[in-house]
Amino acid sequence: MFRPDPLAHDWFTADASVLGVALVFPLQGPAGIFGPTCELCARLAAEEVNRAGGVLGRELRLVPVDGGAPPREVADHVETLVDLGAVQGVTGWHISSVRQALAPRIAHRVPYVYTALYEGGEHTAGVFLTSETPRDQLRPAMGLLAHERKVRRWFVVGNDYVWPRRTARAAHGYARESGGVVQGEVYLPLGTHDFGPVLRRIERAEADGVLMLLVGSDAVRFNRAFAEYGLPARCLRLSTLMDENMLMASGPSATEELYSTAGFFASLANQDTLDFHGQYAGRYGVEAPALGSLGESCYEGVLLLAALLKRAGTLDVSAIGAAAGSVSYEGPRGLMRLRDRHVRQRIYLARADGLDFDVLTELDLRGPRP
Repeated sequence: MFRPDPLAHDWFTADASVLGVALVFPLQGPAGIFGPTCELCARLAAEEVNRAGGVLGRELRLVPVDGGAPPREVADHVETLVDLGAVQGVTGWHISSVRQALAPRIAHRVPYVYTALYEGGEHTAGVFLTSETPRDQLRPAMGLLAHERKVRRWFVVGNDYVWPRRTARAAHGYARESGGVVQGEVYLPLGTHDFGPVLRRIERAEADGVLMLLVGSDAVRFNRAFAEYGLPARCLRLSTLMDENMLMASGPSATEELYSTAGFFASLANQDTLDFHGQYAGRYGVEAPALGSLGESCYEGVLLLAALLKRAGTLDVSAIGAAAGSVSYEGPRGLMRLRDRHVRQRIYLARADGLDFDVLTELDLRGPRP
């Protein structure tokens, strides 16, 4: 696929009729597996916004940035786009290490809508967040699995950066609330291929459940190794980052006893999801990359950014923040509203069924069941 060079001169031609938005999404690394869906969903949202008249009387135009590059490189790239006036906003799915490098550089200058599920606690002015946090996503899922599946002994397998480590820290408390314990933790570099030592540790720990905090193709390889080792017969897996593209890449033999929790699943049988399927297939065809929560989050990001700008009536970050409490928009996840600069949403628990997800229930966000 042709990708324009965002540093080429024609991207910086002054044009007051265009509002540039840096779309930061992974084109490489473990998360690159769902990068194509991120791009297509974001472009679908931008087209919808433009058909409705654009933003502040301007056409919304996405400028792609590789969010799979090293965090400092991504931050340098986006800051350059802001410096040159090529973009007036930023959105997209990228890991927390990239967000932490990027937010201090640009969030006080342009609005930044972060769409990836993350560890919580982001309070940088000018940053707005559309996706799940452990309190609303992981806590009720662990509580429900403890109640329904008698999971008491958890083992954490994560990539070695801020999101897995801070999420695991919270998981210790969630396990205790349900009468359980986290018996072990392992953190691995992004791009890990050999999971043999980890699987042996899980076996020795006699874990009932494995909390997977692995990104993209790392999670795919872990699923395959887990199944080949025979562990699905002994313990289940729970992931807060597992979409349909990752499920298909894992293969049907590697998804037994695999659970996922998210604010969106493509298999949800509600009108919002069905409408989104129709829009996506109508625009890109039936052979487009599979819809999933990670790519769909970029659709949410574009819609939220447009709603923030329209409500504030200006590009000024302080004014946008002041008006954010009254912002809402409607998308594939339903009618969404901001509270404390985070979107509040329904969260679901699903179980893998071959190459698809069977959505079991909407989670009770008040906490684990007794």
